[in-house]
Amino acid sequence: MVSEGAAERRTRTLRAELALKTLTTDLDPRERLRRVLEQALVFTSVTLAAVYSPSESGDELHLAESAGLPRTLYGLRDSYPLSGGSPAADAHRSGRPLWHGPEELGRWTDARRLPSQEFSLGVLPLRDDGCLVAVTENPGGFGSEDREYLGLLAEAVVCPSPAEAQDTEALPASSFSLAMDTGQVEVDDEMLELFGLSPDDFDGKVETLLSMTVPEDLPSLMSAVEPDHMSVGDRELEFRILGPSGGQKWLRLRARLLPGIEGRPARLVGTVSEASKLRTGVNDVARVQRLATALATVGTVRDVGRAVVTALRKPLQADRIALAELEGDRLVVTVLDPPEPEAWPELWRTEWRSEWPDAPVRAMPTLAAALSEGRSAIWPAGAPLEPALAEVGPGGLAVLPLPAGGRMAGACLIGWDTPHDFGPDERTLLTAAAALTGQALVRAHAFDAEHELIGMLQRSLLPRRLPRLPGAVAVARYLPTTAGLEVGGDWYDVIPLPGNHVALVIGDVQGHNASAATLMGQMRTALRAYAIEGHPPDVVVSHANRLLMDLETDLFATCCYVDVDMEEGSAWYVRAGHLPPVLRHPDGRTEILESDGGPPLGVVTQADFPMSPLRLQPGSIVALTTDGLVESVEVDIEDGLNRLASELAASDPAHLGLVADGLLTSANRSDDVALLLMRYDGLATRPLRESWTVWRVPEAVRHARRFTRRTLRTWGVSDNLDAVLLVVSELVTNALVHTDGQVRMDLTLINHRLRVAVADNSPRSPIKPTSIGWEATGGRGILLVEAMSAAWGTVPVSGGKQVWSEVLLE
Repeated sequence: MVSEGAAERRTRTLRAELALKTLTTDLDPRERLRRVLEQALVFTSVTLAAVYSPSESGDELHLAESAGLPRTLYGLRDSYPLSGGSPAADAHRSGRPLWHGPEELGRWTDARRLPSQEFSLGVLPLRDDGCLVAVTENPGGFGSEDREYLGLLAEAVVCPSPAEAQDTEALPASSFSLAMDTGQVEVDDEMLELFGLSPDDFDGKVETLLSMTVPEDLPSLMSAVEPDHMSVGDRELEFRILGPSGGQKWLRLRARLLPGIEGRPARLVGTVSEASKLRTGVNDVARVQRLATALATVGTVRDVGRAVVTALRKPLQADRIALAELEGDRLVVTVLDPPEPEAWPELWRTEWRSEWPDAPVRAMPTLAAALSEGRSAIWPAGAPLEPALAEVGPGGLAVLPLPAGGRMAGACLIGWDTPHDFGPDERTLLTAAAALTGQALVRAHAFDAEHELIGMLQRSLLPRRLPRLPGAVAVARYLPTTAGLEVGGDWYDVIPLPGNHVALVIGDVQGHNASAATLMGQMRTALRAYAIEGHPPDVVVSHANRLLMDLETDLFATCCYVDVDMEEGSAWYVRAGHLPPVLRHPDGRTEILESDGGPPLGVVTQADFPMSPLRLQPGSIVALTTDGLVESVEVDIEDGLNRLASELAASDPAHLGLVADGLLTSANRSDDVALLLMRYDGLATRPLRESWTVWRVPEAVRHARRFTRRTLRTWGVSDNLDAVLLVVSELVTNALVHTDGQVRMDLTLINHRLRVAVADNSPRSPIKPTSIGWEATGGRGILLVEAMSAAWGTVPVSGGKQVWSEVLLE
């Protein structure tokens, strides 16, 4: 077995010194500087290493080269004035190394602007007046070995002169120079020929070249021309362009971002060539930087694994890659490539407990030893390994322990089926990739935990299920954003109301965070409470607006509230800064219901929220949605609404769930999406209704009983008449004795079920006594109502209450 660093038991410092000696002075100065900085990623816990050199005027330090994660993650600039108070300037003036932990960095202006300062910064003066800047996310900062090795690097660094840093006169053919501030690009005729353009057709804008890129490759190419997402240094990227006939061509970009010096803007200079004309193999600098850039933007543990597979499998021509987290004594796999179980050893298949295998480390002693040693290990073809590992890479196996925060976060296994020769570039790439991946895995694990917590919060605030509706079917869908931790603001609700009314609500709270999710829950609860009280739509929304203003939050919310009368097929709706409903008629026609609306909730205290009418026919569909479904960077909101209407028109209203799923296929996953659909079918049997205003006279109860008897006789009801009259007597008596003001009685008959409802002006609900003595003269009314009713209850109505009872008629 051959293990890197173990054959001759060298210490890490001795190995580092040997690696630096291999970087001969025959290399181009800039190439040698890049390779020296790359060694920091291999032999230390550093995630970013950068060199600053003096400017021509001698009053500033300018970024000459960097390696590792993008410098913007740590607030590092392109240049620092020597008279300023930056760590780079302080180290340059004092001539002594500076080691700053999170506490010291909190006093640094640039670091205070960052979301988190959980990193340490080291600055070492160089012998030629520049400085070496290193960043680590190790909780303990820079250890003694790290400091010793960074000192060796500082001795080995030779800064390029300002003239060398900006030397672009000798660019080869197919070259370009892109101004990062304006987007103007200068190209030669050979490069235009690669893109299939003539000089007369090219307008000098980088967007013109980007528009020819295959859409799948555009994000990675954009990352090379956006200065906020990259560091000064070399970039290498393969991408495809579309030819005039629709065919695809592979091109390779090799470029270098040059910092702005002496008032000149930063520039990206380099070459573009056909990929087939360039050498094959692994460029360790470019691959590590690509992996570092990818890992800086991923969010979840699964995303980390995919980034590693993309960066390593194809360049290394590996047959399989596995990434696993270390949880106790088990290796929990998060990404397998290929994902098919039969491509992996028998042990892994037997431990396939869920979506991915969960393998015990003790069953693989060689892996356990590599994790214990904490260094990348490589075994050539035919190495004596246990079957669980030998079958992963019969032609060669690389095991990369993933260190982070003084512990092992997991491991990456890379295997080949045919004998593989491990070159020095590959060994450097694997070691550097392990350090970057370990740090990213820890960050992603914390991200996943927080994302799940916020997701659970939001899911708990949304309805667990929608209620059954009389004469209608409703379905809802919610998709949280896939962009980072941005979870929060969208909600929906379906609220059954008395009198066969239903309220449909959809809304969106500004922002995507836990505060937005919490406020969403408050607004949903408030709207539901105001709706159940029996207020019309404009009053419900107005009350919610005043509540949000009283909460004194900086957030605002939009919503659309629709009150549907299921008996009549009519509705009134109110919009508060929200998208209009989309109506699909029974014949398939769709209509975007543009109407006057009020401002968003929480903006103006005294705001008007006009109501608009809506007429429904059996078979009509009402669609309510949030802007994540119809708006994105590429699509404006009007086009999105028209597309939604078109897709709704082409759908089959008989399968409402499938309709909702189909509409979500075009959703913008960088934002939350809520969708609520209701198909109005109409009531199969329309209820019979009558109302009676109870007079406050001595014989009021007798009048109420007589009205009830006459109404039931008109409806042809004769069963259980005594039980109904007893319920009427008790409910009316309670209202007259215990309340003041108007009392109203409503009778509703549907499907042999009679509902008696008595409303008064008192918000106090009747209390059912727990026990009544023989000598008591009252208190039995509610007990009698309960005994005679199939169901009974009380609901708030317009400042008062309504006590209701339902009696089954045989």
